[in-house]
Amino acid sequence: MVALSILDLSPIVSGSSATQALRDTVALAQHAESLGAARVWLAEHHNAGMLASSAPEILIAHVASATRRIRVGAGGVMLPNHTPLRVAEQFRLLSALYPGRIDLGLGRAAGTDPRTARLLRRGAELLPDEFAAQFNELLGYLEAGPAPRAGRPTSIIAIPNGVESPELFLLGSSDYGARLAAERGLGFAFAHHMNPSEAAHELQRYRANFRPSRYRATPWAIASVNVVAAPTDAQAEELAASGRLALVRMAQGQRDLPLPSPAEVRQHTFDEEEEAVLAAYAGATIVGDPERVRAALSRLVEETAADELLVMTQVHDQAARRASYTLVAELLAS
Repeated sequence: MVALSILDLSPIVSGSSATQALRDTVALAQHAESLGAARVWLAEHHNAGMLASSAPEILIAHVASATRRIRVGAGGVMLPNHTPLRVAEQFRLLSALYPGRIDLGLGRAAGTDPRTARLLRRGAELLPDEFAAQFNELLGYLEAGPAPRAGRPTSIIAIPNGVESPELFLLGSSDYGARLAAERGLGFAFAHHMNPSEAAHELQRYRANFRPSRYRATPWAIASVNVVAAPTDAQAEELAASGRLALVRMAQGQRDLPLPSPAEVRQHTFDEEEEAVLAAYAGATIVGDPERVRAALSRLVEETAADELLVMTQVHDQAARRASYTLVAELLAS
C-alpha cells in the first residue's frame, strides 16, 4: 500500500492572516497524524505574501511540539540560500528535540524570484556545480563523529553532536535531483505538481540507478501531487478554482495576494493569456469525487512506482481542506 504524506505551504487565505495560516498548518498536521499519515513537510518560500512558510526550521519545531508521532520535516530547505553548517546545526538541534521524527528534504531552487534569491545569497550567483559542493559539505557535517575531548578540535563540527541525524531526501522537478539521489543512496521526492509530464520517467530513472548507501539500502520514491477531493466533481472543481486563480496571479508576478475564495474566483474572467497558463498546468492537479481521484492516483502510482504520495491541497476553506485529505487517506487505504 502506498504511503500518504502531506506537503503544506501555509497559504494565507483571503479574509485571514499569516498567524491564522500557521495555526491552520498545525491543525492540518494534527489531522494528518489522526489519519495515520507518514509525515508532514513544510516548505521554504520567500517574498510571496500569499505564503507564511519562510522559515521551515522554525515551523517544524512548532508542529513537532504539537504532534506526537508523525514525522515532520522540510520539503524542503533550499540549500543555496543557506550555509551548510547552519542547516546541519538547525536540523541536528531539531533531531535532538524530537528524536526519530525529523526529515530534511533538500532542494536546489531558490523558492523565490531571482532578485530575492540574490539578497538571500548576499549577491552571490549559484554556479552550475555549487549545489553538489554544498551538498557534500552538509553531509560531512551530518556524518561527523564526536569532537575531540581534549586539545584543540581538528575540524569544525555541527552541534549538538552525538544525536541522530535527520532522515535525508533530495527534492527535484528535473533529472538532476533523480540522478544525485540515486548516486548518493537517498530518498527522492519528485515535484509532480510542478512537472507532471516527467514524473514517471524521473522516478523510474531514480529507481534504476539507485546505489545502496549508509542512508538507505533500497530506493524510496515520493511523488508530490496536488489533489482536491470532495463528495462530488462539482464541489471539487469549485474548491480547486481558488488554487487556479492563485497560480495565474503568481505567474503574473502578483505574489502577495491571498488565496482567493470561490466567490472571488467567480467574479474573475480569465483572459486568453491566463487560460494559457492554466492549460500549461492542466495535468498538475487531480480534482474530483472519490472515484475520479482514486482512478487518477492509481494511474500515478502505477506509472511512477511511487512508494509514497506527498499530497498538497490548496483550497480556501480549511474544513474542506481537511476533508479532502480524509478522502484521500480512505482511498489509499482501501
